Amino acid sequence: MTSVIKHVTIDSLDPYRLASFWSEVLGQPLHEEDFPGDPQALIEAAGLLFVTVPEEKAGKNRIHFDLQPQGRTRDEEVERLVGLGATRVADQRRPDGTGWVVLADIEGNEFCVERSQAERGA
Repeated sequence: MTSVIKHVTIDSLDPYRLASFWSEVLGQPLHEEDFPGDPQALIEAAGLLFVTVPEEKAGKNRIHFDLQPQGRTRDEEVERLVGLGATRVADQRRPDGTGWVVLADIEGNEFCVERSQAERGA
């Protein structure tokens, strides 16, 4: 027998707030039993569990998400995510259209936005 990953657990100062941000990013609901002030919050469909820790993020992430937009371009998705509260960290887009944009979520966790499938096929 082997193991399976049940959740990816993300340390957070405010789990509900951070999970709400990622809920909007992914278009997946928070668990029905999660409320502001709870010590944890879950996006069950994505397997993401946000838990309270007392310290702020320090240093670069050792693991990060690479997002691929669905139904919009990479640039449109970057603008949408910035509108949700993400910040730009680095722009790795190349003149030929390849590359990605590095963003940080509302607690400073870095993630990347790659080209959409349609952009890859063009």
